[in-house]
Amino acid sequence: MTTTDFNNAIATQSDFLKPYAHSLTQDMEDAKDLFQETIMRALTNRDKYQVGTNLKAWLYTIMRNIFINNYRKNKRFTKVSGNIPEDVMMHHVNRSAHNAGVSNVRMGEIKEQVNKLPEAFRQSFELHYMGYKYQDIAEVLNEPLGTVKSRIHFARKILVSKIER
Repeated sequence: MTTTDFNNAIATQSDFLKPYAHSLTQDMEDAKDLFQETIMRALTNRDKYQVGTNLKAWLYTIMRNIFINNYRKNKRFTKVSGNIPEDVMMHHVNRSAHNAGVSNVRMGEIKEQVNKLPEAFRQSFELHYMGYKYQDIAEVLNEPLGTVKSRIHFARKILVSKIER
């Protein structure tokens, strides 16, 4: 088959390829790109076509493979559009000033409630809060391990009931 005959055969099949490209991509512009890529690959790989086989099926296979490869590539790499409307960006800008005022007030309330705990509960809780392990607290306070654990547990329960969320 000569190059001219091959090109004419591909041109006659192009009417069948365009709807197939659109059915794969569901987008007219992407379908045009897929169609062009398919024709280009068919022309560059003319030597791989076996004369006498179904040209239409060969072109469909090329198109399907290009579509699948592009889909996989796009799945790995997320496309990001730089066209963000200004009115959307205006709503996402945080215009408030940040300070630690609210957290300082909350921490003051918590410290106040910790100081109001009974002495045995407060000591165990503060040592635990500073990072000491139960066994170390038991040794420092010269109390049994179970007593220390229960005091810390009850101190937490008291604090939760006293401090509003």
